[in-house]
Amino acid sequence: MNVLVDTCVWSRALRQASPDDVLAIQLKRLIIQARVVLIGPIRQELLSGISETRQFHVLKEKLAPFEDLPLTTEHFEKAAEFCNLCRRKGIQGSTIDFLICAVAALENIAVFTVDGDFDHYKKHLPFSLFSPESDKG
Repeated sequence: MNVLVDTCVWSRALRQASPDDVLAIQLKRLIIQARVVLIGPIRQELLSGISETRQFHVLKEKLAPFEDLPLTTEHFEKAAEFCNLCRRKGIQGSTIDFLICAVAALENIAVFTVDGDFDHYKKHLPFSLFSPESDKG
């Protein structure tokens, strides 16, 4: 199964000063297996807020080999549906989080994240979370 890697995983794995070695190893394994999926909003989040131009271009080049999964109206409508459903259940989330859930559900891909909010979304939404411990490749 392919894996949609969330911004927080990329950020922690690629951090220059103190990368999360465990996440970096897991991400590298998925990259080698050609299972990584990226969407434009995650690319934008990763590249936003980098004040140093050189660092921006280095990260942009690291991400260049990963094509963005094309997003359609169906993805955005499903994200809105998921947002509304969770809100009715008292669960708040970001627009991009619900888009990630929608893409995962519609494309049958797992979400690789360390963001605990996804555990709350998962209680009410039909998508899979990637678990490195149980991954069989």
